[in-house]
Amino acid sequence: MSVLVNKDSRVVVQGFTGKEGSFHASQMVEYGTRVVGGVTPGKGGQEHLGVPVFNTVEQAVKEAGANVSIIFVPPAFGADAILEAADAGIGVIVCITEGIPVKDMIYVKDYIKRKGCRLIGPNCPGVITPGEAKVGIMPGFVFKPGRIGIVSKSGTLTYEAADQVVKAGLGISTAIGIGGDPIIGTSTKEAVELLMNDPDTDGIVMIGEIGGNYEALASRWVKEQGNPKPVVGFIAGQTAPKGKRMGHAGAIIGGADDTAEAKKAIMSQCGISVVESPAHIGRTMVQAMGLAKA
Repeated sequence: MSVLVNKDSRVVVQGFTGKEGSFHASQMVEYGTRVVGGVTPGKGGQEHLGVPVFNTVEQAVKEAGANVSIIFVPPAFGADAILEAADAGIGVIVCITEGIPVKDMIYVKDYIKRKGCRLIGPNCPGVITPGEAKVGIMPGFVFKPGRIGIVSKSGTLTYEAADQVVKAGLGISTAIGIGGDPIIGTSTKEAVELLMNDPDTDGIVMIGEIGGNYEALASRWVKEQGNPKPVVGFIAGQTAPKGKRMGHAGAIIGGADDTAEAKKAIMSQCGISVVESPAHIGRTMVQAMGLAKA
């Protein structure tokens, strides 16, 4: 079993013929992902990277059997692209686009709840199940198959965590980059829950950052479940000054509970093994696995 994407996923690329869409689609194909087509309005009927181009996602679903979408379009068109994918019946929508207007995402988040689909992002690196499918912009060679899941708000730290886990002699089941914008489709808790329920995942790395309550909610949920699988946590932005945004639009300290120290305290209280540096993620997971419940 895998989480969200696997070797049978049939991926359509929205914004297919643009520079970013073309580059990353070719990387996904090279990795082995089943890219069955792309969408660029007005270019339907053409072929690009060896697969058909469609005018709409609906056509890609009907004619190519697409069930996963990845979006590479400018921020002004990001919300419409997500809505189009949802209306076409796509089950998993991965939005790479950064900076979609907050008012657009408020509407999108409410809308997709009624459609029964899963949105990852926006402003995310995507999802990868090593050896099966890469639906995102991550460097695939870093990720080796294994039984450790990763949930992260940071793209770069997703790759670093995977590297540390692999170097520790473990591997990755599925890595989910949930995104760094203020409003995203899948929260830390929801992503952790997916991995907790995955029989092929034995441990979870949870990477968060200052700002918001995603990590606290996820940590408390893990504790409520009785800590069924070991979780190693890291919070980025430990030296960030209050009130200053650090990289991600959602990474800004708004109150006492938004600081790195407060989040780390909550995580520790909930039974999560907290590390001070990403360099310690791998070895800490090895230690935590030894303490896991039978």
